[in-house]
Amino acid sequence: VFITYVPLGAVFGLSLFKWEGVGTPAWVGFANYIRLFTKDPYFTDSIKATILYALVTVVGSMLWSLCIALLLNRKIPARGFFRAVFYLPYVLPAMAVYLGWNWLYETNYGLFNSILTQLGIHRAMFIGSSRGVIPSLAVIAVWLSGNLIVIFLAGLQNVPRDYLEAAQIDGANSWQRFWHVTMPSMSPIIFYNLLMSLIANMQVVTPALALTNGGPGNSSCFMSYLMYIYAFRNSKLSYACAISFSFFVLIAIFTAILFATSKSWIFYEGGDD
Repeated sequence: VFITYVPLGAVFGLSLFKWEGVGTPAWVGFANYIRLFTKDPYFTDSIKATILYALVTVVGSMLWSLCIALLLNRKIPARGFFRAVFYLPYVLPAMAVYLGWNWLYETNYGLFNSILTQLGIHRAMFIGSSRGVIPSLAVIAVWLSGNLIVIFLAGLQNVPRDYLEAAQIDGANSWQRFWHVTMPSMSPIIFYNLLMSLIANMQVVTPALALTNGGPGNSSCFMSYLMYIYAFRNSKLSYACAISFSFFVLIAIFTAILFATSKSWIFYEGGDD
């Protein structure tokens, strides 16, 4: 109650006032929300950037993490070393990671563009163009998804061996065993990773702070970054609270959709589905 609901109520309450962090708050009702949805030139762009980034990152992270977990679950040489290598990016300091990737993406002297130049390909503006900035930032997020790999790996190791052996005896090939045995057994793990990844990536702010400052244009002006700008640079705390509560509602909608659709594809051992 005190950690979650009281602060949430306080955010909604402050959003109904005009307050800049000092002085007495002035009651304005829903004026902040009306301005947010009708006059704010950045709010719509921030919603689009946030949703696009979250979708690209979630899909990429889930596919990448599951593929790597499947490989690391096999008996390969130096398996423990490779598990540590793929998990390591997740525990590195976020700002150091993004500064390192900034050098890789740099247009004139970055490593990626140096390789492209050697191959006779024109230099790319990875985070300097409106089209390329979201995919480029999503690549970093996918690379940082070592936590998903660990959870997938734990799930793969708990797939019932009896089911796999029975399917193999019945003549199922590797793909059939994966699709009809491993994937259903992994469905609760997939749902958990999908949910956590969606919530985490919708709250993204570090790439904008470290690399893009919301640009170019407003193409990476995520909702969390817009809240930061209004609250801590423009001192419009009550207006930032209106953005924050709207953001909470948006995440709640996506979460509710995910829960509503999950019943048709999640398999629990011993259950009816």
